[in-house]
Amino acid sequence: MSGPVHPEKVLVERRGHVLVVTINRPEVRNAVDGEVHMTIGRLLDDVEADPDVRVVVVTGAGDKAFSAGADLKANARGETVLPPGYEHWGFAGWVRHPISKPTIAAVNGAAMGGGAELLLSCDLAVAAEHAVIGLPEVTIGMIAADGGPFRALAQLPQRIGMELVLTGDPISAARALELHLVNRVVPGDEVLGAALQLADRIARNAPLAVQASKRIALGLRNGERPAERLHWELTREHAHATAGSADAKEGVRAFLEKRPPVWTGR
Repeated sequence: MSGPVHPEKVLVERRGHVLVVTINRPEVRNAVDGEVHMTIGRLLDDVEADPDVRVVVVTGAGDKAFSAGADLKANARGETVLPPGYEHWGFAGWVRHPISKPTIAAVNGAAMGGGAELLLSCDLAVAAEHAVIGLPEVTIGMIAADGGPFRALAQLPQRIGMELVLTGDPISAARALELHLVNRVVPGDEVLGAALQLADRIARNAPLAVQASKRIALGLRNGERPAERLHWELTREHAHATAGSADAKEGVRAFLEKRPPVWTGR
């Protein structure tokens, strides 16, 4: 496969016809910065063109977090989390970058913000018993801008999805299983193994038939999901307006300073 793979921030391992992608930043709860975004985005382009890869598993390093979302500290330092010209890939180079190969999230810990949106963008998910899933953006004056609001409502009962989006409160792995948001819940040390078992089962099937089935099921055409177009347009409009608000600036400051925010509604 072509494309750079950072030996520290993203780990890539081939296991037969399965590719395991690990966000390897446990010291920041596997938060995603621009380098992670570019590495994974390029990797997915390679995966789509590689007939030998039939399934992709994505996980995080360690046992604390699948991903805490965007690296807000890097953002505060002036570093870009969405490199110019590659914003269309979405968070982690992944969430708006659909491929025809099945994808499985091995949720080894907390999946928060962009981490939850990464989970929501995968076809299947296996979660550790201690994992939690949440979209806390509203608690810091922002919105979940990588598919969280509309994908949560597509994958959960409407009122449960609205509660997740509007309160910012996370749900447990057990609750996620009850709501069919994940396929399996297993002890933490078994999460990758369970995801690989599921991946291997899929990889034993005829790859062209599997990929065609995924395209039909999700309405995939030419590398995008046209049915989501309106939702992405609304996301872009509201994310731009919200990000420039005084509340958004206050929310990020309060988060970094570890204090309660003071909202003004402006």
